[in-house]
Amino acid sequence: MAPGAPALLLLLLLLLLLLLLPPRTAGCPAACRCYSATVECGALRLRVVPLGIPPGTQVGTVWSCGRTGCPQGEDPRSGVSASPFPGLQTLFLQDNNIARLEPGALAPLAALRRLYLHNNSLRALEAGAFRAQPRLLELALTSNRLRALRSSAFAGLAQLRVLYLAGNQLARLLDFTFLHLPRLQELHLQENSIELLEDQALAGLSSLALLDLSRNQLGTISREALQPLASLQVLRLTENPWRCDCALHWLGAWIKEGGQRLLTSRDRKIMCAEPPRLALQSLLDISHSSLICIPPSVHVQPLELTANLGEDLRVACQASGYPQPLVTWRKVLQPREGRPRAQAQLEGGAPGLGGHSASDTGSGMLFLTNITLAHAGKYECEASNAGGAARVPFRLLVNASRQQPQQPAQPPPPAARPAGREPRPEAGSMAFRALGLATQTAIAAAIALLALTALLLVAMICRRRRRRKKARGPPGEGALFVNDYSDGPCTFAQLEELRDECGHEMFVINRSKPLFAEGMAEAPADCGPTEGTGPGLRVPPPVAYEIHC
Repeated sequence: MAPGAPALLLLLLLLLLLLLLPPRTAGCPAACRCYSATVECGALRLRVVPLGIPPGTQVGTVWSCGRTGCPQGEDPRSGVSASPFPGLQTLFLQDNNIARLEPGALAPLAALRRLYLHNNSLRALEAGAFRAQPRLLELALTSNRLRALRSSAFAGLAQLRVLYLAGNQLARLLDFTFLHLPRLQELHLQENSIELLEDQALAGLSSLALLDLSRNQLGTISREALQPLASLQVLRLTENPWRCDCALHWLGAWIKEGGQRLLTSRDRKIMCAEPPRLALQSLLDISHSSLICIPPSVHVQPLELTANLGEDLRVACQASGYPQPLVTWRKVLQPREGRPRAQAQLEGGAPGLGGHSASDTGSGMLFLTNITLAHAGKYECEASNAGGAARVPFRLLVNASRQQPQQPAQPPPPAARPAGREPRPEAGSMAFRALGLATQTAIAAAIALLALTALLLVAMICRRRRRRKKARGPPGEGALFVNDYSDGPCTFAQLEELRDECGHEMFVINRSKPLFAEGMAEAPADCGPTEGTGPGLRVPPPVAYEIHC
């Protein structure tokens, strides 16, 4: 072997190794790992999509054509791209803290095929968030904090095959949510809180093969909701609190007729959560006659009401039935009436006028603020459930004469009123005016009686105080001080010696000669009104004795 051959061979091996390894792109964001067609930025505590992700260029990409099929232009037999395809194709952003997709953050990545954003903090998807990724095939949004979806969020994803939305906080799927996904094959919605699936929520998913709705809060589902799924092969509905009533007649029959092919043995066990008499029973084991509904009944009181300009108004619509009816308020447009300017709302803020309707379950509240003439007219409260629908009309009249001038410079002087007429109440005070005449009279009489009783009590208290003050004498007057240690007569000199500490003379009681049994008042033994008790004794009130001096 020629000298230097081993070194040359080693150099050739190193060059070959460098060619085989995917080169690292020079413009890779910090802490990310970048290759020719893949960028990995997972578990880096990112709050936003990092800037500077290289678009990359790759020729002859090796593909792994799995269950989603090969991208357009690939040869499934060889697993090698049939034609060069430039650009970054896989982006990993999982296990971060991304809460929002900033506009334009993904715009340079037009060739992206797979985007993984699972285990982040996304709360909402902006309109057109993925419009710059028309070639995207797989989108993972699992385990985020999404509460609602708008169809505009998926606009531009005409090539998307797999969409992962499991483990979010979705509560409702509204009509046409997935309208822009005509080639979607798998839709994973398990482990959310979905309680309402509108009839057209799945419209446009004609290519969908797998739909997973397990572990949600669905109580019912309509036949119309599944009609757009012409290619459906797998349906998962287990672990939902199903309400087994007449609305699920079709589901039991559909499963028995041909739907079993879409369900595994586990998925066929659709367990009822209510009504209580059917709880924990399988839908397939319940007879058709046991799945019943009670049509709704509606009550609005009063049916007609007059309001003043500028006031706020609430009208309750009570509905009953089984299942709990959906209550909707709407304004009935009169002939030749244009679009109303007023805004009617249910308590909670949903619009209910001008061609829009608002709904609530069980009890709906029509809420009108700052009433104007445009609010006047006929309204209708409708309650509906699987058993039918019921409607009740309501009419609102607006009193235009009660309108107050807005912020006058000076209050107008009070106008003279004819004799014998009551003053006109203010437009805003409705509490007392709303009562009947008999109720107003009773309240006035009760107030007058209370005032008279209070005056009598005050007069009695003052009279008693005056009597007590007049009967009170000077201190010491009428007090009799005695000494009980002797029962015989004594001389004046002896009595002088028997003065007490206060200077009062002490008289001797002869207890052997009582004078009378009653009539003698109890004598105080105090030296004064504020001093302590002296050495004398009080004479018991029921007995009097002869006194010697």
